[in-house]
Amino acid sequence: MTVVDTEDDVASMSFEAAMAELETIVERLEKGEAKLDEAISDYERGALLRRHCEARLREAREKVEKIRLGADGSLDAEPEPAGQE
Repeated sequence: MTVVDTEDDVASMSFEAAMAELETIVERLEKGEAKLDEAISDYERGALLRRHCEARLREAREKVEKIRLGADGSLDAEPEPAGQE
């Protein structure tokens, strides 16, 4: 799998799937039983997964921050800009 394939693969993952794989990689690296090349590969994939998870969390936080309380006490959300739905 090339770097581009790996990045595309990670970009298409849900937050939950990416976190689960990242946790598995961290556990494997903490055990220290992998060969050097495998550990480096795991570390690189883990870095991609971490960035992906951080981006998904940032997107979720921005959406939550747009939720506001209306004058009548009801919750309202600002509409997303066109093309970002």
